[in-house]
Amino acid sequence: MCCLVTILVFLGPRFALVAWYFMDPARFNAAINSLLLSCCGFFLLPWTMLAYLAVWSAEIGVTGFGWVIVAFGFFIDISAYSGGGYSNRERIRTYY
Repeated sequence: MCCLVTILVFLGPRFALVAWYFMDPARFNAAINSLLLSCCGFFLLPWTMLAYLAVWSAEIGVTGFGWVIVAFGFFIDISAYSGGGYSNRERIRTYY
C-alpha cells in the first residue's frame, strides 16, 4: 500500500500534466511559454505546475487566492521530496 501511494505522489501529477497538454495544448502553451520552465516544472515541481495551470486565467494570469493554491502545490512538492527521509529516520539508526 505504501508503494502505491508513493507511485501516485510521484507519477500522478506528471500523468495529469501530460493529459492536460493533450486535451488543451493552447492553454498549456499560453500559461507556460518557455521550454525550460515547462521541463523544470514537469521534472522538479509537478504539483506546483499543475496548481499554476489550474488557477491561470488568460485575461489576468494568476492573482489573489490563486497564489495561495500555487504555494500549496509547492508545499506538496517539497513534502513529497522530504517526507521519505523523515519517515525512514528510525531505520537508518539500525544500520550503525
